[in-house]
Amino acid sequence: MRYLDTLRASARIPLLQAAKMALATIAAWIVAGLIIPGQLPAFAGIAALLVVQPSLNQSLSRAVERSLGVIAGVLVAYIVGIVFGGGYWVVLLSIVAAIAVSWALRLTPTTSVQVPISAMLVLSLGATTPGYAVDRIVETVIGAAIGLVVNIFVVPPIAIAPARAAVDELLDEIADRIDAIAGALTAPQSPARLEELLVLARLLRPMVEKTDAALKAADESLSINPRRNRHQPGLTEALALRDRLAHLVNRTTAMTRTLHDRYTDELLDEPTIAALAEETRRAAHDLRLLRLTPAEAAAEASDHVVEPPALTAPLTVARPDPTHWILIGSLLEDLRRIREEITGEELV
Repeated sequence: MRYLDTLRASARIPLLQAAKMALATIAAWIVAGLIIPGQLPAFAGIAALLVVQPSLNQSLSRAVERSLGVIAGVLVAYIVGIVFGGGYWVVLLSIVAAIAVSWALRLTPTTSVQVPISAMLVLSLGATTPGYAVDRIVETVIGAAIGLVVNIFVVPPIAIAPARAAVDELLDEIADRIDAIAGALTAPQSPARLEELLVLARLLRPMVEKTDAALKAADESLSINPRRNRHQPGLTEALALRDRLAHLVNRTTAMTRTLHDRYTDELLDEPTIAALAEETRRAAHDLRLLRLTPAEAAAEASDHVVEPPALTAPLTVARPDPTHWILIGSLLEDLRRIREEITGEELV
């Protein structure tokens, strides 16, 4: 069963995409059959099926790769067939020749596979006449074009919502890490708990990479998309917030690292720590207000309780114990920079 699980994806492709694949295949089969009668339009159906991709940019790339691969494969099959005639071994020779051509031209993996497949299909069907080769090329171009047109004009795919959700998820996790720092300043912390806080803070960096991948997919989904102008502002907003969050990841990780390295139980006796913890908690609260899609709990809280923003009132720092002044000074500086990233303003 473990091997069978590798055949299953973590999620199904969208039902709309499956429907578009079926529509494009049927349309390509019918159109190619009408234009080039006499042969089943398998090349057109396959091309249309493969061209319908999650984004229009991918569809365009796949259409070009599919067309070039078929053209190269058909030409290889035609030349091999003319020179050596028909026969079982000729098909094998054409496959080897097609692979060699793909390697020599440094074609993409998709195109490299398509070239020998096309050569094999052409010779396996026993057609070595010039007319047959040209018909298969035209048939493939028709299928690729229809697949691209269907993907463009039948609800073109947009990946903005998942990207914005990924940005919000990163923001929430950063706010949770800042809250955790505030909690660590108000209650005794064991070495194991401090280590856990540091590990969780370091996990923010993989989340940034995941967010970047979602934003890249969103940008690709808008390429040559007729709905680009309508959705571009949403992507621009998400990209701007992502840049601010990347800086906050660095600040939050630095604060957690400083706390992990220099924490002692006597820190809680410092007169400044309680105020510093409160300002840190406010920073987490202010950060959650920047979500692209406000959470219901945060929205309800902001409607009923208006908290002063972090570090907007003077914070009196009593002279700390010599063993704590580096920790407190570092936390204050990182908190100041976090506040600047949240508000976009520089503190004087």
